[in-house]
Amino acid sequence: GNSSSHAPHKAVAGRPHQHDVCHDEDDFECDEVAILLPKDQETLVEWEPQNLEEASISEMYRSIKIPTHGNWWTKMSKFIGPGFLVAVGYMDPGNWMTDIAAGSMFDYSLLFVVLMSSVIAMFLQALSLRLGMVTRRDIAQHCRDHYPRWAVTFLWVTAEIAIMACDLAEVIGSAVALKLLFNIPLVWGVLITALDVIVLLVLSGRNMRWIEGIILTLMLTIIACFAVDLWIAKPDGLKIVEGTFWPDFDIITNSSKLYLSVGIMGATIMPHNLYLHSSIVQSRDTPLHVEGMRESLLFATIDSSVSLTLAFFVNAAILILAAATFHRSGHPEVASLDTAYTILADVLGTRAASALFGVALLASGQQSTITGTMAGQIVMEGFITWSLRPEVRRLVTRLAAVLPAAAMVVFSGDDAVNSLLVLSQVVLSFQLPFVIFPLVQFSSDPGLMGEFANSRGTKGACF
Repeated sequence: GNSSSHAPHKAVAGRPHQHDVCHDEDDFECDEVAILLPKDQETLVEWEPQNLEEASISEMYRSIKIPTHGNWWTKMSKFIGPGFLVAVGYMDPGNWMTDIAAGSMFDYSLLFVVLMSSVIAMFLQALSLRLGMVTRRDIAQHCRDHYPRWAVTFLWVTAEIAIMACDLAEVIGSAVALKLLFNIPLVWGVLITALDVIVLLVLSGRNMRWIEGIILTLMLTIIACFAVDLWIAKPDGLKIVEGTFWPDFDIITNSSKLYLSVGIMGATIMPHNLYLHSSIVQSRDTPLHVEGMRESLLFATIDSSVSLTLAFFVNAAILILAAATFHRSGHPEVASLDTAYTILADVLGTRAASALFGVALLASGQQSTITGTMAGQIVMEGFITWSLRPEVRRLVTRLAAVLPAAAMVVFSGDDAVNSLLVLSQVVLSFQLPFVIFPLVQFSSDPGLMGEFANSRGTKGACF
């Protein structure tokens, strides 16, 4: 805090000392808050960084002030944002492939799988944000603090591979969109997508709200595009409700449905999003007392759940559009983005539908690459110690994704794009346990989380 009028608190050994929480509006007063005490005094252990360099994404740490006075919406509005950054990972181009294939082959029957995947994602993201907000450490930092060096190295390598695989899908998705919309060759499209790092470099010294605003704009663009396409396609509302809330038990016996269901699950739950969420929630200057933390966790969970609900609607919209156009018109084997783009105009009788599809794909790829770059920075800073400037770190993590994607397109050719997208989702599914296990372990530890540790029921649901 910056108030000098408050009497100092008794310092807690091993942790820094914060007098109050201040605000960005002059009409708010700063309230004195209590330091969180050790667990043996029946409250929460607080791991406030000893210096700013130790914080996760230090340039944005506690950059958004939280008012202690005001109505419910005044406080809630300060927490809106991180959920949108996380949600974009659940609607990236990798998801598009599985959703299009599911809708074109099996009509609306796999909507229930999309719903269940989104519910699981909400649950895991809630655990991630709780861990980050309560302990002020992200998942990667906790791994470095508690695991032996060989385990930290292993987890770091697997996380980097997963982020590269995810970026591969996002970069290729953006490049495909540029090719469809402007006839730009894929290789050049991949290189153009690298320019998004310039946006991050420009915003690196600014408030987190700038990045959140860009992401929200791109997300609303995607939603608007699909809303218009669905209005043109006129899907069957009754079948949508049935497919969403009634499971298709043929999944057990139909290997193709089972394969696609697993693909939807793997494409929906993104490992890097768990690292990302545990970090970016720390951009909020949350109170250090237990009641304030409890309220902050509620607001952050609402932000996350609402944002992921929007992501569910986008994924469902992709599957519904595929079912209402490709499956209904007798095109059950649509398995590529460019084929979907072409057939969409033929079936719906207007090129506007394909153009909106392409714009949504471009927005999806670009927003996902921005958050993917941030996740790469979090993983590198968390698992290993970096002494580079933030903008240099972001440039390195961006090149680590763009260069392999460009190389694969050059050596494999345009025809291999769809195979690369599928491969990227397979790699992500293998990495998922290596981030879920530490997340559940740390968020269940009373020594770290105090009264906010996972209950037995929550731990049972996790496993």
